[in-house]
Amino acid sequence: MKEIEEGTVLNLDFSKIAKIARVCADVIPVAIQDADTREVILIAYTNAAALQKAISERTAIFWSTSRNELWEKGKTSGETFELLEVLVNCEQNSLVYRVRPRRGRICHTKNAQGQPRNCYYRRVNFQTMALENLDP
Repeated sequence: MKEIEEGTVLNLDFSKIAKIARVCADVIPVAIQDADTREVILIAYTNAAALQKAISERTAIFWSTSRNELWEKGKTSGETFELLEVLVNCEQNSLVYRVRPRRGRICHTKNAQGQPRNCYYRRVNFQTMALENLDP
């Protein structure tokens, strides 16, 4: 079990943005929202090339900040997402992609049934600060 992905201890990576800025400064965050349920299912990053490719191919394509390359979400798993709409915030420094799953869900983690989940599958218990799995 990967503790960061499956555990109950809250251990937030507050240095993520600083790490990204050192490696690939020309990116902005993208919240990915299921167009049907309105659930936020992922936060990713995009640059100009990834945004252009996502729009032209109408699929969820991002910039991988860990691999420094274009990343089509779900290309290897088959869990890809149709890009329906791109929303821009007032300061033009973040986006929302409204997507529709072509099949399944979005996260690389799986629940006990072996099914992919959406990335926001845990919540913080306000009394204990422990993480609670909503899709075990």
